Amino acid sequence: MKPTKKTKVKRLPIRGFYDKETVYKILDANFICQIGFIHEGFPVVIPTIFGRKGDELYIHGASVSRMLTDLAKGISLSLNVTQTNGIVLARSAFNSTLNYESVVVFGQAELIVDENEKVAALETITNQIIPNRWQEVRLPNAKELKVTSVLKIKIDEASAKIRTGAPHDDIADCDLPIWAGVIPIEKHYGKPIADPVLKVGIPLPKSVKCLIK
Repeated sequence: MKPTKKTKVKRLPIRGFYDKETVYKILDANFICQIGFIHEGFPVVIPTIFGRKGDELYIHGASVSRMLTDLAKGISLSLNVTQTNGIVLARSAFNSTLNYESVVVFGQAELIVDENEKVAALETITNQIIPNRWQEVRLPNAKELKVTSVLKIKIDEASAKIRTGAPHDDIADCDLPIWAGVIPIEKHYGKPIADPVLKVGIPLPKSVKCLIK
């Protein structure tokens, strides 16, 4: 993707990336995004689950959702995904920061009306959270599909920004008796907690075992 006026990273441009491989890698490692749009004249940012397949992102929710109703009209939106990988402790408060990977997508959403495409998009969203979970669950019925809206967002205007490595202290500060370095942040899944009314003898599904191993 070529950088545009909206996607070009202006602050520390060396940290900006525009290739699909980098953008998609960050998107695929996450499943929560923040979507910004204008609702009745004021800005709104709402978190939601997403899924990616090819060059499209999918989001879903109740058909009466304010966000989905507005976005289905084709208004402009911005979408952000951020993954924090470390706390960067510099010797000065000014130079302390975070290591991160982030993606921003600009565009419009389109309501999916074809039922087969809608179901396929819901599968993508479900498997974005836990790969292959869709194959283990009861699929949506006609009533559930009727009260659910699914939108797709084309990824054709996007950029990534990444910071890695050690703190960048002023040379004079390096002589100060203050500890500096990086505290890594890692994603970790805990031990699954069964539903209190789960029937006896039902084992952990394969998708969960693969996720927590």
